[in-house]
Amino acid sequence: MESNQTEYVVVKAKEGGVQVIGLTRGLDTKFHHTEKLDRGEVLIAQFTEHTSAIKIRGKATVMTKFGTIDTDT
Repeated sequence: MESNQTEYVVVKAKEGGVQVIGLTRGLDTKFHHTEKLDRGEVLIAQFTEHTSAIKIRGKATVMTKFGTIDTDT
């Protein structure tokens, strides 16, 4: 694995219709990509030179190297 690669984030939907939204880097933060997950689906995402944040709408479990968190909505 190269040293400049970023860590992965795993999102597992606990209900249908969970949205995972990628937000851009730069002076203006904008949505640049959206995925909609069905219950039980898993998305593996990564922060990149274009993605500075990930927003999650709906009930999901998010797993990172720092631990696991469940959304409350």
